[in-house]
Amino acid sequence: MTESGDGSRSTEGVGDTSASDGKTKSGGTATQADLEMQTNQPKKKRRHRRRRNRAASGDPANKSGQASAPPDQNSSAPQSPRLPPVYAAIDLGTNNCRLLVAKRTRDGFRVIDAYSRIVRLGEGLANSDQLNADAMDRALEALKVCSDKMQRRGVTRARSIATEACRTAANGPAFVERVKRETGIELDIVSTADEAGLAVAGCAPLLDPGHSAALVFDIGGGSTELMWVHHENRPKPEVKDWTSLPCGVVTLAEKYGGEFVSRELFEEMVSDVSQRLDAFRQRLVAHLPSESEYHLLGTSGTVTTITGVHLGLKRYDRAKVDGAWIGRREVSAVTDTLLGLSLAERAAHPCIGVERADLVLAGCAILEAINRAWPANRLRVADRGLREGILFSLMAADETVPRKRRRRRRRKGKSRSGSQAIQPSQGGEVQ
Repeated sequence: MTESGDGSRSTEGVGDTSASDGKTKSGGTATQADLEMQTNQPKKKRRHRRRRNRAASGDPANKSGQASAPPDQNSSAPQSPRLPPVYAAIDLGTNNCRLLVAKRTRDGFRVIDAYSRIVRLGEGLANSDQLNADAMDRALEALKVCSDKMQRRGVTRARSIATEACRTAANGPAFVERVKRETGIELDIVSTADEAGLAVAGCAPLLDPGHSAALVFDIGGGSTELMWVHHENRPKPEVKDWTSLPCGVVTLAEKYGGEFVSRELFEEMVSDVSQRLDAFRQRLVAHLPSESEYHLLGTSGTVTTITGVHLGLKRYDRAKVDGAWIGRREVSAVTDTLLGLSLAERAAHPCIGVERADLVLAGCAILEAINRAWPANRLRVADRGLREGILFSLMAADETVPRKRRRRRRRKGKSRSGSQAIQPSQGGEVQ
């Protein structure tokens, strides 16, 4: 994910809500009659005015808003209610640490800051049940950068998740506590079901309305999630079935080796993943439409890398990759090309780099197994996923918070007969 500039500055306005300085709104001196009129206002109105004044000035006595947490926490930072909320999402995976900071717009959100760093938190987990010290230190350094960015951007609503590495490591919970102490970020170790749901939510805008269904998949560092989704004539996609494989680019590369991959070794990787996929493939046989009625939708570094190589990009460009379509033949052609490159040549490619050079062929093997199990005509590429799903869910939760009903006085002379109560409308979810 490339970083986006803010492009705007927020200024905090000061409302003119108080007349206690002896001036009227027109700037003249208040008369005795004016002061008496203010004094004789009903108590309820005066209380309401005091509450408004406290809210505008940030008075801690204001009990109507949410409680604010310190800036380094994973929740709200002190901010005037006049300013729009700033949202943040952190995804700490087996291989990457990613952050998105965004503000709501009419049709979704606008990214104002982003960050991504390869930390390999799950390094060595294939042969051990512990996160190693170096991997945890790398992840902590990246999370400190995320914490600083969130504070500078004035984040008010955030969610930070940790996935497969922290799920499977025996010292995962202890690492989460250390992260909270040293960065203020509260990581939530999510279940595979939650991870699958967030992936679908983040990629939903790329589901093609010309197809009735899609197989959405997320090839991660330590696991791979697959979701069978129906979206025809539906306001939001419906997950019909899903699975999570304890197999990702890091774990597969550590098992088979990622530096020197022959075609025979590559086929062994594909066979391994195909066996893991077989039970899910069998479950979907009865529901599988023809190849032309569904498409694949992939979100991962694997599919974005393959697409960048296919497009011949001299430098990775998210605008050209996110939402692009690529066929099975093009995927196979890129895989063949990468199998013919040495580790140094893969590292020198602008869309791969040194940090992914030993992982990219493991990702290609997972994708090849998926293509063989579900030979759809086209694959849509998503440079988006869990972070976007988190942002959509945070905004949807804010949108659906019910507003307090205000009591209205009936005018004198109005009878109750013939009157009809109107229920307040509920806010919808962000699409």
